[in-house]
Amino acid sequence: MKEYEAAKKYDVIVVGAGHAGCEAALAAARMGQETLLLTLNLDMIAFMPCNPSIGGPAKGVVVREIDALGGQMGRAIDATYLQMRMLNTGKGPAVRALRAQADKNEYHEHMKETLETTPHLTLRQGLVDRLLVKDQICYGVVTSTGARYQAQSVVLTAGTSSRGKIIIGELMYSSGPNNSLPSIKLSEDLERHGLKLQRFKTGTPPRVAKNSVDFSQMEEQPGDKTPRSFSYLTPRSAYLKDQISCWMTYTNEQTHQIIRDNLDRAPMFSGVIEGVGPRYCPSIEDKVVRFADKPRHQIFMEPEGRTTQEYYVGDFSTSMPEEVQQKMLRSVAGLEHARMMRPGYAIEYDIVEPWQLKQSLETKTIKHLYTAGQMNGTSGYEEAAGQGLMAGINAALDAQNKAPLILGRNEAYIGVMIDDLVTKGTNEPYRLLTSRAEYRLILRHDNADERLSEKGYQLGLISEARHQAFVKKYQQVAAEITRLQQTRIKPHEAVNQFLVDLGMKPLKDGVLASDFLKRPEVNYETAVRFIEPAPEELAPEVTEQVEISLKYAGYIKKEEAQIAHLQKLEAKKIPENLDYDDVYGLATEARQKLQQINPTTIAQAGRISGVNPADLSILMVYIQRGRIAKVDE
Repeated sequence: MKEYEAAKKYDVIVVGAGHAGCEAALAAARMGQETLLLTLNLDMIAFMPCNPSIGGPAKGVVVREIDALGGQMGRAIDATYLQMRMLNTGKGPAVRALRAQADKNEYHEHMKETLETTPHLTLRQGLVDRLLVKDQICYGVVTSTGARYQAQSVVLTAGTSSRGKIIIGELMYSSGPNNSLPSIKLSEDLERHGLKLQRFKTGTPPRVAKNSVDFSQMEEQPGDKTPRSFSYLTPRSAYLKDQISCWMTYTNEQTHQIIRDNLDRAPMFSGVIEGVGPRYCPSIEDKVVRFADKPRHQIFMEPEGRTTQEYYVGDFSTSMPEEVQQKMLRSVAGLEHARMMRPGYAIEYDIVEPWQLKQSLETKTIKHLYTAGQMNGTSGYEEAAGQGLMAGINAALDAQNKAPLILGRNEAYIGVMIDDLVTKGTNEPYRLLTSRAEYRLILRHDNADERLSEKGYQLGLISEARHQAFVKKYQQVAAEITRLQQTRIKPHEAVNQFLVDLGMKPLKDGVLASDFLKRPEVNYETAVRFIEPAPEELAPEVTEQVEISLKYAGYIKKEEAQIAHLQKLEAKKIPENLDYDDVYGLATEARQKLQQINPTTIAQAGRISGVNPADLSILMVYIQRGRIAKVDE
């Protein structure tokens, strides 16, 4: 096919308009860069081929971080949710997580309209077949129609479309998610340019018709009545009152027997599926085999929208043959007469092994080329969006000849995720968990703006008005903390009665309000009741920060001390072209891993599997002295 040069050159080109591509393109355009977003199908922008929900443990914090930096996902879900719930409310603030059920069509329409109306952003349907690369520098892309688009930076977010293959029982065919067009030639082109690809697998459950489900046999899970939001811009007054409930039911021994009787037809066990699947979101047949002692497994019935009958059968992912899926469904309480509208399926796809990336998400071997999202081996819309935002920011900075933005592990879950990927790689679809973060008491849902909004403002992604509101909020937080640290609660009748009712000893002497608030049974609202004169009323988002800061002050201080030590190690830079063969005394495994990952700091080197403290000591001596470190040194 004859190729032709497009009329316009761009600063940034983004390939793919899933959750990563949308954030990447919006970030670059909002930073003033002329941006082209190419997608296989304009009708699948920000599509949710799997669970129509946003948030959850660790993931919900990522959405808040995206919003704090000026991204779109939080605003999009706040405008289109069906239900909002805060998870883990009985636990500490480090593990609280907001989760929302999305109207998937409205979410897509919101994001598409946002893209269409954003200045400096051109949205176009097109299938990218190959990159334009010269002397290991990427300067554009070529589509299947022969159009050549040039740019200073290119971001790839092809997701599960990359040589996608759908599998349902014995049926296999080339396809992207939800029977969309696959991207075949781009994967082949990446391999020609020397990038190593790996095959991963994910899956999705069947969808059933609402009017065929007996919800009376299930447990209702309503949304919260307390106003919640992902975006700091969403007013409490906008909180949805007519929320739609989700429902919970369980598999049973009959379900498990149907699965066991058909394992010879299950692609997961017959050898048909070659890709590695997600550990933390296994198929129902995988659960039945791996957890044979479990008599039942939870299933969540989740609506896909207000104007559709489709319900998502959560935690019931399967690639069994279609007729077996129907039998499995009808064995479950409440689904005895369920009509399956779409079968579940597995999908295999290519990923770029993420150790080939810098922390900016630029590839190490091809300059000005960035990858983000499931293409980097992650699972989940939130992880994809977080990477997309960072890739878009850094592609824009690259086009401006500026240094990249790198988020530390102490600054954001996004920083934890990217560092894990580029430093350790992944041999299975990567999912963010709170346990992956060393400093999760610092990386909370409530304080994402404190951690990241200043960076968003400096990038031009946060407006002046929003920045002023952010500054005012934390001025109020600081002032109130100081006031409580200087105000005493006196032992009068009301406070002593309150303590006695809780089975505690009454006050004999006055106590600082800040210390009184640290008691587990006391919250901010309770503490200020006993302060005279009564303080001015503060916004809930201010008092939340005050309470957490004071209650967890000791733990936060310990984490801050650990972070200070980390920052010293992050400040110890490793020369970019260091030849590790010259560093005498390194263990063979350490040498090989260091050569492969090529870390930028001593701290990053220490996080590489196979690099032990002795190796780090040798490396630091070598760098400090500028010569080969002898063993006796």
